[in-house]
Order: sequence, then C-alpha cells, then structure tokens
Amino acid sequence: MVFFDVHTHKKSSLECVFSIENKYPNALDFTLPFSIGIHPWFINENTIEKELLIIEEKLQQEKCFAIGECGLDKVIAVDFEIQKNVFKKQVQLSEKYKKPMLIHCVKAFQEIIAFKKEIQPTQVWILHGFCKNLQLAKSLLKNGIILSFGAEIINNKKLQEVVLEIPLPLILLETDSAAIEITAIYNKVAEIKKMEVAALQKEVKQNFKTIFIK
Repeated sequence: MVFFDVHTHKKSSLECVFSIENKYPNALDFTLPFSIGIHPWFINENTIEKELLIIEEKLQQEKCFAIGECGLDKVIAVDFEIQKNVFKKQVQLSEKYKKPMLIHCVKAFQEIIAFKKEIQPTQVWILHGFCKNLQLAKSLLKNGIILSFGAEIINNKKLQEVVLEIPLPLILLETDSAAIEITAIYNKVAEIKKMEVAALQKEVKQNFKTIFIK
C-alpha cells in the first residue's frame, strides 16, 4: 500500500511513496506531482504578478495537486500587509481552480483563522508542519483547517500527545525538508495511535483522496 507524503522538498527513493513536491514559480522541472505557491519568505514585490501568472498556469496542469506552500510569517522582514495581500491572491486562485491550500504559518494563526472565517473558502486549507499545542490544534480544526504533521512528531512528546487526540480523518503526513522517509513518520503515528501501519495507510489514503482527488 502507498505512503502519501503531502508536502516535501525532495523525491523519495521508495517506490511505495506518493509525494507532492513543493515547487516555487521559478522552478524548471514540473514532471512529478507538485504543489506551487509563493512562500512568504520569498515574496518579491517586483515579481509578484509574474509569479501569480505562472502559478495560475501550473494550477491547470494534471500533476498539480495543491497551491502552496503559501501563508503568513511574523518573524521575517517581509511587510506583513504585503504578505496578507499575496496570500489572499493565492486563496483566490485556490478557489478558481479548485485546489487545496498548503499553508505556512509562523505566529499568525489567528490571522489565518480570521481569513478563513472572512473568505469561507470551498477548498480545504491544510496547515503544514503543525508542531504547536492541543488548544491551537483544536482551534484550527474547529475552523475547518486540516493539520499535517512531519518529522517533529518523532521526538516531540508534547506533539505526540496532540496527535493522539486528533481524529484520523483530520490528519495528513509529510516530510517537508527533513532527511527521513515518510515511512518513519507513519511508523511513529501508528505507534502513538496504537494501530497497525497498514491501517494508518488506509486512513491517510482516504484523507488524501477526499482532499486532493477531484
């Protein structure tokens, strides 16, 4: 059975892994399944419109599964109002082309939730690399934002407690830029949930199909 990795910056060496590879608008290779977006770290006011046009073109390709990662980050130098504007434009593209959103968020969770309430999107929003507390997790889930967990789950006891409490239909898994295979993350989550890895694979596969396959 397949292991689904919904957000990664590298190609897996395992044939049993289906990965969505994160791409930026200036990427050259779009041959593998991918997501594409303007990351808040790399916002350049001079190239925003050009990059949005590239994203719009790529979103129409069969191998494009999502828009992102995009989002909000309060610990970088990029003007926060510009970040919000770029994020909103990508939400519009998500809605237009019916693609889920992979969201990067640092210290801006309330703003993301406020946008979700304001826009009321039809497409699924996924908070990638979630590694915060249960209270925040419940707040995001209450507002219809799915959580994706990565390598932090391996050694972070508090995050393991969060995963234990989250219902499986609201969970996705990813490697992001970690130097491990997605199989290690599945093994850890299965251990936390006290279930067989094959059973977890079946659950995540269903989540993947529900969110990404139109």
